[in-house]
Amino acid sequence: MANLFTRIKDTVVADFHGLLDEKEQKNPLALLNQYLRECEKEVEKVSKLVERQSLLKEEFNREYQSAVEMAEKRKVQAEIALQAGESQLHEFASEEARQYADRSSYIKTVYDQAEGQLNELERKYEEMKHKLKDMQIKRMELMGRENVARASHKASQVLNENTYNDQVFSKFNELEGYIDRLEQKASASYYRSTIDSKIAKLEKDLKNKETHSIS
Repeated sequence: MANLFTRIKDTVVADFHGLLDEKEQKNPLALLNQYLRECEKEVEKVSKLVERQSLLKEEFNREYQSAVEMAEKRKVQAEIALQAGESQLHEFASEEARQYADRSSYIKTVYDQAEGQLNELERKYEEMKHKLKDMQIKRMELMGRENVARASHKASQVLNENTYNDQVFSKFNELEGYIDRLEQKASASYYRSTIDSKIAKLEKDLKNKETHSIS
């Protein structure tokens, strides 16, 4: 049991912040996620051990109650045999009563030990769950900080880096120039397609004026 608690302590209570300081890791959050998954597995294992220890304690209690009842039963039977003058039966029942009494005493000792071990294991289990929950919350905090840092970095690139801004504005200028050229081409095409009709109308208007002037 001591070895189990030592392993629990080494696995869960270890300070995980040191993992984030390993410079060779490109993504410390990925390492942290892996560590937390391992911790979750350990918590699940201890949960099963707690359940098993609880069942053992109940089994010890049943065995203890049975031994106590049998010791009392044999004691009564030995008294009856004594009163009836059955010395051999009295001796057998008395020996059985002693054996059941010794067994119940031993089981009571083992039961008390199992109960104490269960209480300690349950305490450690609750401590593990709290530690795991704290680390999960810490992971959420770090993820949030990472998101803010990444967003701030991207925003700084857009707002503060001259090279990036120059490239953006250069693209805008190219697009504006392209649109201007399209507009000019569209205007020229429009005038080319309408010049004949416009000249014909002007000629007609001039003739009408000359006709009115003569008359």
